[in-house]
Amino acid sequence: MTIQVKAPEAAQAARSPASRPALAGVRVVDLSQFEAGPSCTQTLAWLGAEVIKIEAPGRGEQGRAATSNKPGHDANFFLLLNSNKRSVTCNLKHPKGRQVLVDLIKKADVLVENFAPGTIERLGLGYEDVRKINPRIVYAQIKGFAPEGPYGNYLAFDAIAQAAGGSLSITGEPDGRPIKPGLNVADTGAGLHCVIGILAALYQRQTTGVGQRVEVAMQDAVINFGRIAYAAQAALNGPAPRTGNQSILAGTSPSEVYPCKGGGPNDYCYVYTTRAGNHHWERLLGVIGREDLLTDERFTTPKARQENYKTVDAIIAEWTQHHDKRKVMKLFGDAGIPASAVFDTMELTVDPDLRRRGTFVSVNHPTRGEVVVPGCIIKLSDSHVPLEPSPLLGADNDRVFGELLGVTPDEMDAMRNEGAI
Repeated sequence: MTIQVKAPEAAQAARSPASRPALAGVRVVDLSQFEAGPSCTQTLAWLGAEVIKIEAPGRGEQGRAATSNKPGHDANFFLLLNSNKRSVTCNLKHPKGRQVLVDLIKKADVLVENFAPGTIERLGLGYEDVRKINPRIVYAQIKGFAPEGPYGNYLAFDAIAQAAGGSLSITGEPDGRPIKPGLNVADTGAGLHCVIGILAALYQRQTTGVGQRVEVAMQDAVINFGRIAYAAQAALNGPAPRTGNQSILAGTSPSEVYPCKGGGPNDYCYVYTTRAGNHHWERLLGVIGREDLLTDERFTTPKARQENYKTVDAIIAEWTQHHDKRKVMKLFGDAGIPASAVFDTMELTVDPDLRRRGTFVSVNHPTRGEVVVPGCIIKLSDSHVPLEPSPLLGADNDRVFGELLGVTPDEMDAMRNEGAI
């Protein structure tokens, strides 16, 4: 099944300069798979770049079939990471398939890959090879570990990079085992760091006229997200500890999730008060009707409250359990106390304000029907790119190879028959 999609460059050319997307005219060759690379190229697509996803004929990127709950259909995993992209198929081990890719590289501004260590080099498409084909290209690579380091040849997925980057060591209860955080901060975190590098390289190219290599290691991305933990390490003169829901850097209380009416697995509200004074604490006591504690020496300073945090937690929980989490959040929030209900993924997906903002968007997928996917959270006043569903495998072969590279229909048929595309 082929989706007829208007060429982005044609659509963009018809717009006035002021209405063109921020990255209009930037062409990305996407050789990435799973999450780290696709999250990078998806962000570029959301900002208006033309992203051409290169996939193996017949099976496509591995993420298409991974964890699919509907045999024969692209997995939700794939749908959530590949919106606004174009899909073409190339057999990189076939001479004609490889040549098609080389021709695309000649016309590209950016190439992104996150294959296992050594794979891209074995394909003859390492940085030095690609730079000879197109000196202006920004060549971006995401790996689990720095290629020149002691773990450079090791494979990595998100949890591995989080363990290597220190995230697990500071997550969990003080007397418990290390726990993997629920969010994939290594994968998408590396992808977003890579976007920053790509944008900087494109900007520098305006002055130099040549591209450069952008490298991001997932381990490094996790470390970068943990800078406050290193402040705690400096203060403690030792490794940053696991502190549960307490602040990792300096003591403060309350800093905890408190049970709310309903008793469900996520019927909690997180409350955090500053360690820079007493104003949040004093407001909280007013909301819960415990002004009698204002002069209690156990709670008159942030340090004292931290030392007595279990008592603080019991006092607050006694009040929160009589109210639902949204009411607790509203009462505290309206009073100027930092607090949030613990929202689960379904509550967030159906939230009307998040839908209005485009944080979640409904798209019509050609085989899955209506699908709700995360949208672009970066809001630019003069750049708007409507969200498109992820492409079917090879959906854009005719447009990209025919219109962009000038491949004739007969040549296209021949390459299909030979297994080149």
